[in-house]
Amino acid sequence: MPPIPHPDRSFAAFLFDMDGTLIDSIASANRAWTRWAVRHGQDPTAILATMHGVRAVETIRRWAAPGTDVEAEAAQLTRDEIDDVAGTVAIPGASAFLAALPPQRWAIVTSAPRALALVRLAAAGLTPPPMMITADDVRRGKPAPDPFLLAARRLEVAATDCLVWEDAPAGIAAGDAAGAAIAVISATHHQPMETHHPLVPNYERLMPVVDGDGRLRVVAQS
Repeated sequence: MPPIPHPDRSFAAFLFDMDGTLIDSIASANRAWTRWAVRHGQDPTAILATMHGVRAVETIRRWAAPGTDVEAEAAQLTRDEIDDVAGTVAIPGASAFLAALPPQRWAIVTSAPRALALVRLAAAGLTPPPMMITADDVRRGKPAPDPFLLAARRLEVAATDCLVWEDAPAGIAAGDAAGAAIAVISATHHQPMETHHPLVPNYERLMPVVDGDGRLRVVAQS
């Protein structure tokens, strides 16, 4: 029996992070950020340890030399990432899990720019949902709650009535700050994560269902 996140709760909507949660794009992202670090005389290891789950502009602002044109660097990095999505795949079971959800009851909430998100989703064979919040839509990205609050508002539900699916500390912190329930996908984790939230390896053998009140639950496939 696979672990079921929040088996005793139902939700108005599901909000999914993208990278590391619905798709595995780590190899592609690491290559792009390593190239950026080398160009700027930075240690790639340190940058790769801090860039997951947050907007590129925040990582660049943190690591670039004073006077760097952060927006221009982020735009160039996005172009590099769009040009290199080799090895990007869906997290096991994600495609079937998403296909079983009512289209108006879930959203992707990603720190990637929209253009990059669409390319990565296509590379992984996933269809974008009608609602997608990206780095382009907010002034404050994760770990601020703004992206999840905006997604809930556009779905016309309360953030506290949503289940957030995440993989990275910044995203988990954002979901917590929004007051949502959290499920942590560990498919791309190389080391155990310390968290009080439910940990789920992937979506295999899990299935979303709509109960009699029109609310979403997660159950185990028979």
